[in-house]
Amino acid sequence: MSTLIDNPTRVVFFTGKGGVGKTSAACAAAIGLADAGKRVLLVSTDPASNLDEVLGVKLSSTPTAVPNVPGLSALNIDPQQSAHDYRERVVGPYRGVLPAVAVASMEEQLSGACTVEIAAFDEFSKLLGDSASTAAFDHVLFDTAPTGHTLRLLELPAAWSNFIDTNAGGTSCLGPLSGLSAHRTLYAASNEALRDSSRTTLVLVARPEVSSLREAERTRAELAELGVVHVLLIVNGMFQVGDAQDATAVALQARGRAALDSLPPGLRGLPRVDVPLLPFGLVGIEALRQMGIPSSAAFENSDSAQPTFRGDRLEVLVEHLAKRRRGVVMTMGKGGVGKTTVAARIASALARRGLPVTLTTTDPAAHVEEAARALSEDAVGLRITRIDPALETRRYTEEVLATAGEGLDAQGKALLEEDLRSPCTEEIAVFRAFADTVAQGEDRFVIIDRLLRATRCCCSTRPRPTIARC
Repeated sequence: MSTLIDNPTRVVFFTGKGGVGKTSAACAAAIGLADAGKRVLLVSTDPASNLDEVLGVKLSSTPTAVPNVPGLSALNIDPQQSAHDYRERVVGPYRGVLPAVAVASMEEQLSGACTVEIAAFDEFSKLLGDSASTAAFDHVLFDTAPTGHTLRLLELPAAWSNFIDTNAGGTSCLGPLSGLSAHRTLYAASNEALRDSSRTTLVLVARPEVSSLREAERTRAELAELGVVHVLLIVNGMFQVGDAQDATAVALQARGRAALDSLPPGLRGLPRVDVPLLPFGLVGIEALRQMGIPSSAAFENSDSAQPTFRGDRLEVLVEHLAKRRRGVVMTMGKGGVGKTTVAARIASALARRGLPVTLTTTDPAAHVEEAARALSEDAVGLRITRIDPALETRRYTEEVLATAGEGLDAQGKALLEEDLRSPCTEEIAVFRAFADTVAQGEDRFVIIDRLLRATRCCCSTRPRPTIARC
């Protein structure tokens, strides 16, 4: 039986803020189930997956047996490879049949972010909604990307199902809907599986920190709105004092306990597993087996000397940037490494020097304002903004209807409105807002926390009769 999850459902998702230990928890649970004699498939939906490194095996888009763990297989959903395969399935039958220019036009139309999204979503839907594709396994565990990306993924089964059902014109930013309609049953099955508590569990992974637990609560609430109510909470990295004379250790333990004491009400009612902080990296099968086992040697004192810090301080970078007087700064990196903290500190430091600064984020969780609040009391020139996907989509839709829709007859307007209801519209609207924000770097500093996931317009650059978006 898994040491992390007792009596798991057939499908289990692991999600949470970047860096909280989703991959470690998913791997540890998968290994525990396999060790208990179950046949397990571990799937990563994260475009920046490091499942290969953690498990120590090269993975692809097809199940690969994990060495030294009988019964466990793993795979990565590769968005770009999925998009390539999707394009070939659509365009391939027409090669040598249609003129080369027509085939090239089809390939161009299917070259954007929308195709990448729907192709990866197709692979995800097969694993979730098509039981035949995973019949060889007792359990399917999904290691997901950070929260915002995961919520978007979980929204898609309902979004695309609804779009196919209500689209009378038969077109989309992916071209004719005939190809998508063929997957109507699959999308409906995926939608049903997500909301079936007897089949699917979603595990929220968080750190014993106020900000991490707040995001877990926001995620729980959004999942409830999607109809996903079978949720479990894992609090990863609980620190226990080994030496009561160590003031730093005592303070760290107290901070973790205080965070749990102030647990949001919505999380208090969830089943919870507390995982201790381990003194070693969770890379490799044997290390992962130790996760969540209190009897492990997790709290043995270490006498190793702490390394002396060498390198420049953040102030050196700020001074270098300040000499430029304007520009765009993007903080990027793996989840949990401190992108938001660094972005907030740079923005606040530049603003305190009297420079005009905009601090913004494309992160759906929007922690940047919280991180900057304590740093920016005396930063008069600091402006904090957020690219809100829902707001930008609404603005974009209204603008398109007022411009491209002007002069259209009733049927034409209906087709345009129908097309704008596509889940792809959000990608375009958010990218446009992102581009507008970057353009402000001509006159001021723009500090961007978390680079936008999709940076290409998802529709063809060539005009088409029913779409006037790009």
